[in-house]
Amino acid sequence: MDLLNVSSMMLYTAFILYLVATIFFGATIRQKKNERRKRTKAGTIGISITIIGFIAQLVYLITRWMASGNPPVSNMFEFMTFLGMCMVLAFIIIYFYYKLTSLGLFALPIALVIIAYASMFPTEIPPLVPSLQSHWLSIHVTTVALGQGILFISLVAGLMYLIRQLDQIRRTAKNTWLEAILYTTFLFIGFIVITSIFNVMNYNASFEYTEGNAIGITTEYHLPPIVAPNEGTLLTEGVMKPWFDAPTWMQGADAGRKFNTVIWSFFIGTILYVIVRLAFRKRIGASVQPLLKNVNPDLLDEIMYRSVAIGFPIFTLGGLIFASIWAQEAWGRFWGWDPKEVWALVTWFFYAAFLHLRLSRGWHGERSAWLAVIGFAIIMFNLIVVNLVIAGLHSYA
Repeated sequence: MDLLNVSSMMLYTAFILYLVATIFFGATIRQKKNERRKRTKAGTIGISITIIGFIAQLVYLITRWMASGNPPVSNMFEFMTFLGMCMVLAFIIIYFYYKLTSLGLFALPIALVIIAYASMFPTEIPPLVPSLQSHWLSIHVTTVALGQGILFISLVAGLMYLIRQLDQIRRTAKNTWLEAILYTTFLFIGFIVITSIFNVMNYNASFEYTEGNAIGITTEYHLPPIVAPNEGTLLTEGVMKPWFDAPTWMQGADAGRKFNTVIWSFFIGTILYVIVRLAFRKRIGASVQPLLKNVNPDLLDEIMYRSVAIGFPIFTLGGLIFASIWAQEAWGRFWGWDPKEVWALVTWFFYAAFLHLRLSRGWHGERSAWLAVIGFAIIMFNLIVVNLVIAGLHSYA
């Protein structure tokens, strides 16, 4: 328990340090061109705090590994936390190569959202299921996370490029799509906010329902039940009554509870988005665009390409090659069309197409930026929807 307490404290410390570093990176953008010395100093402080935060998160990883005896990447909390750590590592490497301080103002907040999102899942150390009791757990999962962490930088550079280069004054389809992408960030924040509030309140509502031949299945909600399990009966008294039942086609363990969480995330996330829109009186992209006026778009384009060129082979190694070897060891086949495997292959084909279109067709600039954003959206779909909603052999995640 002492190791777990140290682990939790180090993760919290890392989160705070990343937040402080973001403030310093923000200060570099607000400085004028003739204040180069101040910008350099703020950037140096920002990256120094980021490195200290990364070391704190590394201590979290080591102490949790020591406490559990297994690599801490076996469930959603552990993997998403490790992914956030890989994102920060990729940013640190890119920063020292390109010295682009504004990258930190965008990369660190997204990494913070990922780590905060991870903390919404159970943090206990469960026993490993038989298929995870292999040395391939650390080899396959850590390699995948590292590849995705590097590909994450292409998302950041792509978003920065689009925000800077698109004409934010006119209402166009491109601006609408960009705003929709930025809106999804608020959905993550909405999930974190509403889950945190009711976790502090220790909210609980129990339902009983029937599925197939199974009778008297119980499930617990930790958010007020807008939607109940299909034909479910509320057992807890004194809590909000559900508005409607989950559709019959939503089957599987806790389908109603998951759907309820999605509804709350959209509801709170949309409220937060509307508040920010009203505060700035214009689209999020248009509000952020002035911060990027001094950033070289060609440099962002190069960062996009370099991130994919490095991250893609690492993802290939972990997500396809190591995954196939482990699948053969665990399930007796290299490939089985499991949803997780299918979407890993979709991700691989997409980034392969990205490199092909860039190198052979000359897709640079805006088109590459859109591809970088869509590519990481596919990764997040695989991490969230496929892991949590679609049933498969990887549902233990």
